[in-house]
Amino acid sequence: MGLGAHRGRLNIQSGIEDGDMYDGAWCADYKDQHQWLEVDAIHLTRFTGVILQGRNSIWSWDWVQTYKVQLSNDSVNWQRCMNGTVEAIFEGNQNPETPVLGLLPVPTVARFIRINPQTWYPNGTICLRAEILGCRVDDPSDIYASEQDPGSKDALDFRHHNYKEMRKLMKSVTEECPDITHIYTIGKSYMGFKLYVMEISDNPGKHELGEPEFRYVAGMHGNEALGRELVLNLMQYLCREYKKGNQRVVRLVTETRIHLLPSMNPDGYEAAYEKGSELAGWAEGRYSFEGIDMNHNFPDLNNIMWDAQEKAADPSKVPNHYIPIPEYYTKEDATVAPETRAVISWMQDIPFVLSANLHGGELVVTYPFDCTRDWAPQEDTPTADDAFFRWLAAVYASTNLVMANPDRRICHYEDFQSHNNIINGGAWHTVPGSMNDFSYLHTNCFEVTVELSCDKFPHTSELPIEWENNKESLLVYMEQVHRGIKGVVRDKLTKQGIADAIIKVEDHNHDIRSAADGDYWRLLNPGEYKVVVWAVGYFPSMRRCQVGSEPHPTVCDFTLTKTPIQRLKDIRAKGGKIPQDLQLRLRALRLRKLRASTKAINQRRESQRLQEQLLQRRRARSSGARRA
Repeated sequence: MGLGAHRGRLNIQSGIEDGDMYDGAWCADYKDQHQWLEVDAIHLTRFTGVILQGRNSIWSWDWVQTYKVQLSNDSVNWQRCMNGTVEAIFEGNQNPETPVLGLLPVPTVARFIRINPQTWYPNGTICLRAEILGCRVDDPSDIYASEQDPGSKDALDFRHHNYKEMRKLMKSVTEECPDITHIYTIGKSYMGFKLYVMEISDNPGKHELGEPEFRYVAGMHGNEALGRELVLNLMQYLCREYKKGNQRVVRLVTETRIHLLPSMNPDGYEAAYEKGSELAGWAEGRYSFEGIDMNHNFPDLNNIMWDAQEKAADPSKVPNHYIPIPEYYTKEDATVAPETRAVISWMQDIPFVLSANLHGGELVVTYPFDCTRDWAPQEDTPTADDAFFRWLAAVYASTNLVMANPDRRICHYEDFQSHNNIINGGAWHTVPGSMNDFSYLHTNCFEVTVELSCDKFPHTSELPIEWENNKESLLVYMEQVHRGIKGVVRDKLTKQGIADAIIKVEDHNHDIRSAADGDYWRLLNPGEYKVVVWAVGYFPSMRRCQVGSEPHPTVCDFTLTKTPIQRLKDIRAKGGKIPQDLQLRLRALRLRKLRASTKAINQRRESQRLQEQLLQRRRARSSGARRA
């Protein structure tokens, strides 16, 4: 019923609507001291300890308070775990969440181990979740001895890195590849840890005209540690493969400005790291030091947009992009984490085009909107770019070796394979104030969330295979930043780029804006599009742009002509002489305005005259009727 070895981690929690028969735990049928849970390690193992946790349920509280341990080589003859001359009694749990470690007094080699509850929460039943600690030992008779654990051919630093070790690794990458790397910080956490970003580009440190900006963000929830390690692995991999001349990596580095933030919540991660993979549980380190869930901490721009659309006489006039941050969010007493503020400032400084937010605890890729309309608990809530977001999510999911495996078991009770391992965020569960939605509505950037693994905090030994599971996905997703159209919006006379020009695609009710140098990127699926560009003080310009199926953007440049009035303002501001051609254009414009206003006045007069005639006729009819 959904319970399998793939769920044998204490950092995996069951959902609100549990589909598992036993609600995410092993439970005994009877409440007595003769119940036991038996684990077959398959190989001879030097058992060293047991970690227990209570049952994760919203309906009841259940945990084991004390227990005994027995060991066996054949599952028939059992040896009691002794503490000197008496049978050892291990202390279990005092609540359903906190994992408790019980070390065996003497490490013992065996194949089977049993957990035998002795006492339990009086108002509950015998239910527990457990992890068994031990190391495999050599056994000449083991028929599985020749099996090798899957790993990776890439010689990367596969281990969990705390803050100090993370900084050391990032520094080593910059020393190994100084020409293509640059480390910078975007702010500090509540506890003062710097939020480090690694930039990888052939010209690091500055934005290049026409080159798109990409980012990976990991560690928003500090106890979801896999994303952090994958981003650190990716830094090393890109550096070394670039030096080897790997053409795919060389193309990515030379054509893209890549930004990698491995730890958005370093305070939370340090708390989880201190407890370790086994003892962190399902919540330790998830939130910021202040207890803020950063996945809900961005401004809720969705409802601002939807409310404006409902109140507007013409919803098409409501802004669909660059929605400003609401006033309540900027007040001094607003509950906003410093880490969230730092990321928002980062988004505003760099014209990101594409991003992914790496999480853990499930195997699925979600795409905006994450927040549902009218606060529905779950409801499909697509953006204007739903087709492209589905493409982005499918690109990652279809190349992920675990998600794409049809034989894998589900993490919890939801079978995301029936959705091809992608789902609209709102259709899964509503998340007001998500980073994905904010990124889409406040900046030009498209962003999805990747749930990397059922296991939030994998063992160090599992990191190589997790890298292999995600390596292709991480690379191919970055390549999607080169889909759609891109170009530069320039002033016709000066040839200078125009910042904040609005790029509107027909039938796509989501506009974007040009960056400071006038360059822009609009992610689109293959097809032909009518694109209109306009900016304040300029006449609009329209082009038809064809997007192909290959991940190479179609270049669609635009040249805008200033309106005569804007040209006049610019010349007067500089104290220059007004050219004759501009004088003639302004005179013609005034004449057109005069004719238009005269025509409007005459039309109004004629309308008034007709209304007076109609009124006189009605009065005459009314007077005649009274005389009759």
